[in-house]
Amino acid sequence: MRFRTLKQLVELCERENKSFGRLMLEEQANESGRSEQEEFRKMSEYYAIMKEAVRKGLTEDTTSRSGLTGRDAQRVMQYMEGNETSVGAVAAEAMANALAVSEVNASMGRIIATPTAGSCGIIPGVFVSSQKRFGWNDDTMTYALFAAGAIGYVIANNSFVSGAEGGCQAEVGSAIGMAAGAMAELRGGTPSQAAHAVGLALKNTLGLICDPVGGLVEIPCIVRNGFGAVNALAAADMALAGVRSVIPSDEVIQVMLEVGSSMPEKHRETAKGGLAQTPTGKKIMDQLYRKGSPKQTAADAAGNDAGAQTEKKD
Repeated sequence: MRFRTLKQLVELCERENKSFGRLMLEEQANESGRSEQEEFRKMSEYYAIMKEAVRKGLTEDTTSRSGLTGRDAQRVMQYMEGNETSVGAVAAEAMANALAVSEVNASMGRIIATPTAGSCGIIPGVFVSSQKRFGWNDDTMTYALFAAGAIGYVIANNSFVSGAEGGCQAEVGSAIGMAAGAMAELRGGTPSQAAHAVGLALKNTLGLICDPVGGLVEIPCIVRNGFGAVNALAAADMALAGVRSVIPSDEVIQVMLEVGSSMPEKHRETAKGGLAQTPTGKKIMDQLYRKGSPKQTAADAAGNDAGAQTEKKD
């Protein structure tokens, strides 16, 4: 690759009058030795898988094998149908789509890791809802995936994308930054605005710990994907409005590295701290691995009769 930082990526795009997506397609083809057509076809297949995961999460049973999660995306969509949402229909749909894909992952369905399985819902959540809203074709969305890939490449080579290394800021945070930058480009933003969107997104996830209850990619991972999609839309809009990341985005990425490196082990995907070690979190883990029926675990641990009724009804 001819770039390693967002600054270098922006400079290349400006000098050659190319978008992040166009430049990344060329760089990827050059790196792999395959043709641009072949690389584009492969990425378009990935986008098709993302769209199918959204559909499945919104229409099929996504109850996880543990019984802890499932069908929350459908609950959000049903709520939207009968109520005016506080965040607005656009953000709510992106949120529901993100939850849908993340629930498909938790129920052992097929997803694309963007950049990881734990953050797989954010980019599809933003992209699929935005494609529907603005009428973009699949080729446009495929170029946007290359744009997101360019951003992810920079983050991965200068910081973390793994929760085990850098906490959830590295997984969900990176996905939010990737989605935000790509969305800014999709809406006609300049390479500089796309880069600012990344910095704006990342700085608001710094320090986010990885604390999966029971060690599973379910709680709180799934809802963080939903929130992440909304945050990505907000960061893109800020950048398009002319809001700048006063701390350059590459420096924000370096801070992510610094914060992740100093994060205690118990807050890096070990389930030894955070929400995983709350009284309810420990009770869920105990029941999940030692005692009770997995499908009853969440309801028993939280004392949520409504949740138990939902599980029985399903």
